[in-house]
Amino acid sequence: MSRIPESVVGDAYTSAESWKTLESLVAVRNRMAGQEGEAEGARVVADAFERAGAREVEINEFEIPGWWRGSSSLAVGGETLEATHEVIALPGTPSGEVTGELVDVGYGLPEDFEQRDLDGKIAMASSETPESRDRWIHRMEKYAGAADAGAVGFVFRNHVEGCLPPTGEVGYHNRPGPIPAVGVSAEVGARLRRESEGESATLSVDCRNEPANSRNVEAVVGPDTDEEVLVTAHVDAHDVSEGANDNGAGSALVAEIGRLLGRVELDTRVRLVTFGSEEIGLYGAYHWAETHDLDSVRCVVNIDGAGNSSNLGVGTNGFEELGEAFAEVTDDLRVPLSTHEGISPHGDQWAFVQEGVPAVMAYSRSEGSGRGWGHTHADTLDKLDIRDLRELAVLLTNVVVALAEDGRDIPHKSREEIRDEIDEGYVEELKIGGRWPYEE
Repeated sequence: MSRIPESVVGDAYTSAESWKTLESLVAVRNRMAGQEGEAEGARVVADAFERAGAREVEINEFEIPGWWRGSSSLAVGGETLEATHEVIALPGTPSGEVTGELVDVGYGLPEDFEQRDLDGKIAMASSETPESRDRWIHRMEKYAGAADAGAVGFVFRNHVEGCLPPTGEVGYHNRPGPIPAVGVSAEVGARLRRESEGESATLSVDCRNEPANSRNVEAVVGPDTDEEVLVTAHVDAHDVSEGANDNGAGSALVAEIGRLLGRVELDTRVRLVTFGSEEIGLYGAYHWAETHDLDSVRCVVNIDGAGNSSNLGVGTNGFEELGEAFAEVTDDLRVPLSTHEGISPHGDQWAFVQEGVPAVMAYSRSEGSGRGWGHTHADTLDKLDIRDLRELAVLLTNVVVALAEDGRDIPHKSREEIRDEIDEGYVEELKIGGRWPYEE
């Protein structure tokens, strides 16, 4: 049984509006945080909110530490990699040139750094996290582990095949990072391990770390109530790709959910928000959380990594009531749901979770480990299908209607409760990245 009328469901399954929004976003090409493309992406979303019939549409600017990509190269064993399809800088890295022995540290786990002598060397680590670990190990943790072990440079090798070097933030709230860092493809990484490990290598990065402005876009639908449900995504994307799945699809879904909710009788106001600067430190979400009354936020549904399939997944961050609402909807509609219950500091929902506000990340469940095409040149529109967006729009609109129901009790937690529930490994990662929000 659907919580939205059949006519609205029929509209969702026949409309191309979400796909048109997504096409407009990927046409921008470069939506890197703080750059003109992100501003253009924000305008695309604002236009979509207007077309959806939402009210109070606005774009709000805030300052961030910007980063601009220059050229990068890695020279080792008589070979110099310098084309963007071979080696790319990781945002937050400083400029500089370093020389040292190339040493592969496998997965880049804490124990891997303890077992190798990295002083004055260039460390190379895989993007993969082994299944034996109970949590995902972020690239920033591996980068910091290399720097702390005395490495002078860092090479991040993809574990996903396809000749795709990965990018991704390493500086976070301690920008710029301490040592130059680049990404290489799985194939280049395998060749370096096979032919060049132990040889002298020279890593060179040219980039700019300068202040810039980013933007959040928001609008509202439903009645004017004291309490509201937030539906969010991030509009920024890494400059090496179209950012179709990460996270153009999420932004398009927020606008589409708003359009469908405009045809539904809601009990509680719903605020639509697309954040800027998620990829470089969640700055947009932090800015929103710090400038609004969080007591008025009933809960947050953050959409990130949704669109590469119609199989809905949700990370509940320990908020059982939110997980129950997702389960109710998917049970009623007889579709599968994948649930992860632990707290994760990755994604814009974290800016709310850390304050005790109930918040989830909604995503698509797919096969394989890691991001797949995400954070590479291959995150392009052709990987997605309008049918998946339509299915997800219907599911998530039903979820939002359920969460907005009168009498739906979704209690907040204290900051202390959240602090005590965070996995020790994530505690360490947050401290390394300058994002630990609690006093010692």
